[in-house]
Amino acid sequence: MDIVCETLDSALIVRVREPRIDAAAAIQFKDRMREVLADPAPRVVLDLGHVDFLDSSGLGAVVAVMKMMGPDRSLELAGLTPTVEKVFRLTRMDRVFTIHPAAPSGVQHVG
Repeated sequence: MDIVCETLDSALIVRVREPRIDAAAAIQFKDRMREVLADPAPRVVLDLGHVDFLDSSGLGAVVAVMKMMGPDRSLELAGLTPTVEKVFRLTRMDRVFTIHPAAPSGVQHVG
């Protein structure tokens, strides 16, 4: 799973560089995010700008990541493509997550 992280102020910007988060990729996504979340940033912005397809397994994986983080940290979404945005809207998960039109750009590359 190709995920690139950078820090900006107190936020960890996590950019998913994959075209799909589906049943085949959901477990890899969660495993990689578990590694990424070792960074204790209180705010994590998940940039899904490169993700063109997200199915129910992918949606479940994003929700699982939010639960992994616990109540003291926030998971926000950014850069949703129209297809992915529609999944969040139809499932009303757009009311659960803060969604930004685009992710901020940071300067410090984390890995």
